[in-house]
Amino acid sequence: MTSMTAARNTSPADHPRIGLRERKKIKTREAIRSATYELIREQGYDATTIDQIAERAEVSPSTVFRYFPTKEDIVLTDEYDPLLSADLRARTADEPWPQAVRHVLREAVRTGVAKDPEAARLRTRLMVQVPAVRSRMRESMSVTGRTLCQAIAERTGRDPGDLEVRVFAMSLIGGLMEASLYWAENGHRDDFATLVDRALDVLEHGLPQRKP
Repeated sequence: MTSMTAARNTSPADHPRIGLRERKKIKTREAIRSATYELIREQGYDATTIDQIAERAEVSPSTVFRYFPTKEDIVLTDEYDPLLSADLRARTADEPWPQAVRHVLREAVRTGVAKDPEAARLRTRLMVQVPAVRSRMRESMSVTGRTLCQAIAERTGRDPGDLEVRVFAMSLIGGLMEASLYWAENGHRDDFATLVDRALDVLEHGLPQRKP
């Protein structure tokens, strides 16, 4: 969905390429994540416990841990990684692959922020303020990078383990993370999708010359 209004009313669970079993899992993860965000807003990150999250989400603590190994994972993990690969594979074969990657990443970012702007701001603010969240973010984004490697390799006819594919995919991931941090560090005053575009421009064209 590219419409900002439509995005607010949708969930990754509504994606047509997601099966029923996975949709149910997504709904459970979303309930746990929503409960976590509510508690963090009310009492702060450090004061929020897994038991409190489980009670608010109406699941058991073991269910929380089954879906999220750590509290940091609840804050950071979203449902868009599988959709990135699916949407990239769905782009037409004759579309230049850098353009396909840009379109898919930009739409994922725009939809994710539009669906819940407050949650997106909270998540990135915690990335800046809580070292454990920032550290876990770097780990989780490396997993996203490997997912992108596979999808990019399919688009380009390369092996996903090729150095060039890995460097490009992880450069994308690094650019997305730095755009996220920049957005939060500057009070979320910029349009996040525009910041991602700027990051992609650097990766595609190199660092611009400093203006005189």
